[in-house]
Amino acid sequence: MPAVRGQGQWALGYREPLNANEQSKKDSSPLSVKQRILDIYSKGGFDSIDGGDLRGRFRWYGLYTQRAQGIPGGKTAVLEPEELEAPYFMLRVRIDGGQMTGDQLRVIGELATEYGRDVADVTDRQNIQLHWIRIEDVPAIWARLDAVGLSTTEACGDCPRVIIGCPLAGVAGDEVVDASGAIRDVSARYIGDPAFANLPRKFKTSISGCVQHCTNHEINDVAFVGVQHPELGVGYDLWVGGGLSTNPKLGVRLNAFVEPDRVAEVWAGVTGIFRDYGYRRSRMHARLKFLMADWGPEKFREVLETEYLSAPLPDGPPPIATDDRDHVGVHEQADGNSYIGTVARAGRTSGTQLQRVAALATQYASGRVATTAQQGLVVLDVPQEHVDHVVEALELEDLRVRPSRFRRGTLACTGLEFCKLAIVETKARSVDLYSELEKRLPDFDEPITINVNGCPNSCARFQTGDIGLKGSIVDGEEGFQVHLGGSMGTDPGFGRKSRGLKVTADGTVDYVERLLRTYLKHRNDGERFAAWARRADESLLR
Repeated sequence: MPAVRGQGQWALGYREPLNANEQSKKDSSPLSVKQRILDIYSKGGFDSIDGGDLRGRFRWYGLYTQRAQGIPGGKTAVLEPEELEAPYFMLRVRIDGGQMTGDQLRVIGELATEYGRDVADVTDRQNIQLHWIRIEDVPAIWARLDAVGLSTTEACGDCPRVIIGCPLAGVAGDEVVDASGAIRDVSARYIGDPAFANLPRKFKTSISGCVQHCTNHEINDVAFVGVQHPELGVGYDLWVGGGLSTNPKLGVRLNAFVEPDRVAEVWAGVTGIFRDYGYRRSRMHARLKFLMADWGPEKFREVLETEYLSAPLPDGPPPIATDDRDHVGVHEQADGNSYIGTVARAGRTSGTQLQRVAALATQYASGRVATTAQQGLVVLDVPQEHVDHVVEALELEDLRVRPSRFRRGTLACTGLEFCKLAIVETKARSVDLYSELEKRLPDFDEPITINVNGCPNSCARFQTGDIGLKGSIVDGEEGFQVHLGGSMGTDPGFGRKSRGLKVTADGTVDYVERLLRTYLKHRNDGERFAAWARRADESLLR
């Protein structure tokens, strides 16, 4: 269909900014803010920071102002940004592919301890976030990250954010293709490149050859999914236009096969389409998923091949769908060593704990540790003779190798504790939720995902969880709107939202226990929760 006039699409000649964010990016390249941080703001302190940098361009270097303590969720949409923010920052460390050396993890842990009150969060996009960061300390933090090959460049902002990949790339015996080289190639070529630093909105990438699809390719703006082509060998199936937030959409297959040596070119082509044809008028409709919805996959592929690529792409096969997507437990690698996948406390860890994990991995294995898209940590390359000791040490750190189903399947966003957008507290509530469910339903061993989100923006993917809890004010207090039956894989779809189905935060445990007991009573043989929740009468879901 023809492009809609006046949506700010650069390729159609509409270059004038149509909102304040676009004007800010035109006024000053977001990448230029790094030098101001080094030369001006780190010396002058928080009060010296220009507002356009503080609440806009800082994001291109992983910096968000932190929520002031003690402001309740009901004030989130009422107060001005400057009233909500404290003079501290969340700092997001970019970890493309999730894989780190022992030195890298150790340094992140040291920084969290020394500068961030010992708080660290593993995100569901494989980053590690620090909190309580002062602008005065940012240059020293950057220097120490740079010394071990890490950065915060484009960890946030309207740019290509972290590239997620399987934490087992290169060691999993059953992987379709080792994607670590492709991830390094895209990152080295394009991250920090001014040509891709001003996109209409955030841009999320997955490149993985994992047979479990642990990077959740369906909800990324662009995803390269490992497949075996019958004539061309291993490569990737190309998906475009996934994303959640307030208008969720699953990515769309272009039916195009990408050979490994073309991943960077194709990535740049898809990203270039978004940059040039993406909608820049309304921030609410600026993600790539809206362009895909208007164009459809056939037109998107045609534009990609004719305007952005050196040659057309061959058709290719779809990936084989799977449902269970984490890497928890002890499993053998292709080389005979083992990896050990753990579950943190709803993604919350500490600098001290990260340092101990780095030391453990260095002493008893290769030192390599990876983050997962399920907010976990994986210790790689553990010789068989050290497996039991490493497992015991991780369990003593409360990094569970053999977690309950509830702990294993719980995700939680940053929440009210630090996030200016949040309406409810999430981290502590999530821990209380799975801990109490472990006591009340000790024999429950069905796969279950519980995604706890502090606001509608879906950082914890509430639409795709078996039980999705979206932060809301309920009867004047913190609570959740309930979404049920979300899933990806063999039967993908977003959770159903029953009219008026909300619970207070204090009533959440009782509600989830009641719901799970109802599921166990009424399910069919072998029926998973998502399938049951989608078909169940609403009376059973309350």
